[in-house]
This record gives sequence, structure tokens and C-alpha cells, in this order.
Amino acid sequence: MRIVILTLAAIGIAITFFAPLIGFVLVVPLLLALLHPSVQWLGPVMTRYPTDANEVWLTIDDGPTDDTHALLDLLERLDVRATFFVKGILASAHRDRIDEIIAHGHSVANHSHTHPSGTFWCLPPRAVARQIDQCNGVIPQTSYFRSPVGFKNVFLHPALKNRGMQLVGFSARAFDAVERDPNVIASRITKSLQPGAIVVLHQGREWSLRAIETTIHAIRERGYGFRKTNK
Repeated sequence: MRIVILTLAAIGIAITFFAPLIGFVLVVPLLLALLHPSVQWLGPVMTRYPTDANEVWLTIDDGPTDDTHALLDLLERLDVRATFFVKGILASAHRDRIDEIIAHGHSVANHSHTHPSGTFWCLPPRAVARQIDQCNGVIPQTSYFRSPVGFKNVFLHPALKNRGMQLVGFSARAFDAVERDPNVIASRITKSLQPGAIVVLHQGREWSLRAIETTIHAIRERGYGFRKTNK
């Protein structure tokens, strides 16, 4: 599928000057594959994990931010383990927060170095590699990468394959990076629950702690637990 998508896009770009409408139609599948987090036409995206239990994987993006200590206290009180997909530039500036995350029994994974959310999908190959490698250089070893906003890049899967890494997406999201109401956030997440779902939430906003706590309680009220392993 990857070869087909890239071939159609190349043809579409080549004929855009002569047949702009047809050219655009041929490029649309590539744009969808790049910008829709769950579309796997360019390569595999992990959106669920195998389990026979009613449990989900809690992942938290965009740290480590100033609320990290309070968030770890919250997760400890609620007995929940999470994977923190962190920005390398923040991890480098706050290595003590990374150590604290690990000490509390959570895991840390790669969320790019500078989180170029508006341009990641169109970065050249060396820039994609730098985003991965610079973050890997300041966090514990990980095989997991989540791209900014879930956007992909035509050079991403080859880069991850060369590094023995997986692209991790999500199957339950609430757009809580901008949505402020914890009840709305929890409601959106619980509508997408299923065994092995990957839940994505964010830290660093003034409402993040309330949203995460409300969502955890809502998930448990639906009869789901949380993945215990941090691997």
C-alpha cells in the first residue's frame, strides 16, 4: 500500500500543472495517510495492544512539564501506571523529572525532540531522524515513538525501522490539549474504550490534572482497569 500511495502522489504532483483536479485527487490519499493518526497506508501504527482483560494503556503526552510531580502523586494515589511520551527538549532541561517518572514505576517514550506539530508531516528525512535521535539521546532507551499530534511523514517508518522502534498511536482521544472540560474529556475517552485501547491524555495545561483524574475514574466506572506493565 505504501508504494501505491507514494506512486499515486508522485503522478498527481507531476500532472498538477496540466490537470490540477486529477492531480489533487491523486495526492489526497497521501495527505490522508499523513494527517490521520490511525491510517496505516504508509506503515504500521500501534493503536491497540493485545490483551484478554478489560484494561487499557494510559499514555500521557507533552511532558515533562511543571505539573509532573503533582501528576505522579495523583497516579500513585490512584494506583495507575502510565507511559509518558515526552519532548526531548523538555526532558533535557528537566532530567530530574524523567528520573522521578521512572522512580514511580512509569515508563518514558519518544514524542520527538521539539514537537514540530505544524511541520512534522513535511520534514525532510534528516530532520525526521534528528527529531527521533535527539529525543532518544536524553531519555532512557525506548522502542516507542509517537509523532506530534499523531501526524506521520513519508520518511518516518523507514527511520523507525532502522532504529528498531514502533510508531504508537491511540484509539481513545479527547483533544484534551485544547478541550478544558474534564467531564467532556472523560466522556470522549470512555466512548472509545475496548480491551487493549490506547488512551492518550496530555499534561501541562491548567486543567490536565483534573481531566486525568476524572478520566481515570470514568474508565474504572466502565469496568476497565489499567495496564500494569511499563514495557
